[in-house]
Amino acid sequence: MAEQVAIEEGLFTWPSDDPRLLGSQCLDCGAIIFPVQSGCPRCASDNTTPKELGTRGKLWTWTIQGYPPKSPPYAGDVENFEPFGVGYVEIHDEVKVETRLTIADKDALAIGMEMELKFIPAYVDDDGNEVITFAFSPVEE
Repeated sequence: MAEQVAIEEGLFTWPSDDPRLLGSQCLDCGAIIFPVQSGCPRCASDNTTPKELGTRGKLWTWTIQGYPPKSPPYAGDVENFEPFGVGYVEIHDEVKVETRLTIADKDALAIGMEMELKFIPAYVDDDGNEVITFAFSPVEE
């Protein structure tokens, strides 16, 4: 029986009533890192601890992916490819996250706009499972 599965184990706390991305925080310099890493890229310490990240942030920069990415690693339907937004969202007071965006409309995206974490289907795997990934979406006002 097909089910929903996470795109990568340990990337986020899904399924959950309050799903979040998983990063780490350096206990020596305080840097927050995404995804989880055992070493700190700022101070080279290996004294890190897991950290659940916030679910809102501001769009730092973005573009539209207008052609299918190289496959592999891209596992989507190349023949029926639809452009998608991709960018960096700066999660408030934490870290910038490279992310897929839920929209690809250049007129609806603006640097600095408020974004929120969502979980969306990425593709269907060889076993028929719907693979879930994270994305950020403009906050509805």
